Amino acid sequence: MRIERLSVDKIRIFLTFDDLTERGIQKEDMWREIPKVHELFSEMMEQAHTELGFDASGPLAVEVFALPAQGMVVIVTRGKVQNPTDPVDEEEAEEVYEMEVTLEQSDVISYAFHDFEYLLKASHVASRIGVTEGVLYSYKNKYILQIDPEEMEEPLYQALIAILSEYGDATSVTTAVLDEYGKKIIDGAAIQTLCEHFHK
Repeated sequence: MRIERLSVDKIRIFLTFDDLTERGIQKEDMWREIPKVHELFSEMMEQAHTELGFDASGPLAVEVFALPAQGMVVIVTRGKVQNPTDPVDEEEAEEVYEMEVTLEQSDVISYAFHDFEYLLKASHVASRIGVTEGVLYSYKNKYILQIDPEEMEEPLYQALIAILSEYGDATSVTTAVLDEYGKKIIDGAAIQTLCEHFHK
């Protein structure tokens, strides 16, 4: 489990499938109101408080993004802040998380690269296993490579994820956000184009 702060009132949590399996949770369970999911959420909020000082009291909007082969990304946004001087009885404390959960699933493989060299290395290795596709964006000082895995065989898919994970970080940013706020650098066959123009 990895937690990072996006703003004063917003954090992002990366959950691997191992994180879920260890707790006996299936991906589909994230839709459901079950004790195990509430326990996981409480654990995430405790870790967020310990690591980042994130105060999860009051209403929270929770967005869950399922990423193929990588796990899940949970975005937690805090609503109005409760006055710390307000009395909180024990019953209220149990219900401190007022969650409004939305779930989205994307099949698009999306990885962020902080350094162009890492993007090039990943592209050259990916091309050697026969992957040539992809759309490349520039967004918030990072390079975002998105690949549609449709019709990709499972072994190739897993190999590609392993390569991209070695050089970049899985990201939850959507194609819609990239189209609106990012800059499209290569509109198609990004891996092939990068390999042709930048030799190792």
